[in-house]
Amino acid sequence: MVEMIKLLYDKSKNEPLKILCLGAHSDDIEIGCGGTILKLSGEYPNLNVVWVVFGASGVRIEEAQKSAELFLTGVGKKKILIKNFRDGYFPSQGTEIKDQFEDLKKSISPDIIFTHYRDDLHQDHRVIEELTLNTFRNHLILEYEIPKYDGDLGRPNFFVHLDEAIALRKIRYLLEAFPTQRNRYWFHEDTFRSLMQLRGIESRSPSKFSEGFYAYKVVL
Repeated sequence: MVEMIKLLYDKSKNEPLKILCLGAHSDDIEIGCGGTILKLSGEYPNLNVVWVVFGASGVRIEEAQKSAELFLTGVGKKKILIKNFRDGYFPSQGTEIKDQFEDLKKSISPDIIFTHYRDDLHQDHRVIEELTLNTFRNHLILEYEIPKYDGDLGRPNFFVHLDEAIALRKIRYLLEAFPTQRNRYWFHEDTFRSLMQLRGIESRSPSKFSEGFYAYKVVL
């Protein structure tokens, strides 16, 4: 198990820390790594975040924008990009999505990339993960998890401990930013709290809360 902040030992807290967050849908980044983003924003005053949502339409665009602004409150330099690729059809739009990744590669060389988990059973999520690995070959990539019906959660090997206040803030922001999702049986405070507590148990978090990630290559 690896605790992420400790891996950044060679970077001063006053140096710029460049983060790239990639999500297939409006709430993916927030569910998968929202607590970690809140933690980093509190510890690194010169955080530079590029936040990309690949698939949003209608009111979900407004929700995605509001949520990104909430989670990036206090971040000095941020860029929020919301695309409108069709939900559920990412595999058939691979060429166009790949073009977006090539544009990202030209614009940022991030210290950390957050993206989807490679064994996620949602087809859109897998496309984003595969293109992340294909495009960024010399970066720390942390793959986050999304709880859902498919039961595809794995065994993370990389954990970020979260203070209880940050964990509760993550939950509050999720419920506030995405009112259209509240009727979904899984989009509930208990779901988000339970997963963070489970990962807290697995990583012996002093606060009992943690987010889990999958890191396949970590270079010290």
